Amino acid sequence: MRVLAVCAGNICRSPAAEAALREAAHEAGLAVEVDSAGTGAWHVGQAPHPHMVEAGAGVGLHIDGRARRFTPADFDRFDVIVVMDRSNLRHVLGLAPNLAARAKVRLFRTYDPTSDDDEVPDPWGGPLEDYVETIRLVRAAAAGLVSTLMAARPG
Repeated sequence: MRVLAVCAGNICRSPAAEAALREAAHEAGLAVEVDSAGTGAWHVGQAPHPHMVEAGAGVGLHIDGRARRFTPADFDRFDVIVVMDRSNLRHVLGLAPNLAARAKVRLFRTYDPTSDDDEVPDPWGGPLEDYVETIRLVRAAAAGLVSTLMAARPG
């Protein structure tokens, strides 16, 4: 199973979601390959935002990597593509080559059964508290996605 998390710049929400998915999958004993990407190229090659790294570290979540841009080839590489907001959703769906590729894409927060919201707000430019809240949101969605994947496993 391969999962890709996508946000705008790939330095805040999607690397946090990637780390949260790895954590949740490890805790559940689920073998999953996880990566992240951004819809824009502004931060390609950059490390995750320092506030996001700090917020994750505060709860034992290790966030690392280098920003990269989402490409149409990602539809072939990944089984599930989770996006952080509707803008990301429109961008990614706009690159989908067919209906099968479109079916792989879903708003990440829809996997959080405790939330009525389906978007992960972008903390970029806000105070550290916004990044801490993002960590809480992506961990809840990651747990829900991993539960969904576990339930769908054969056997």
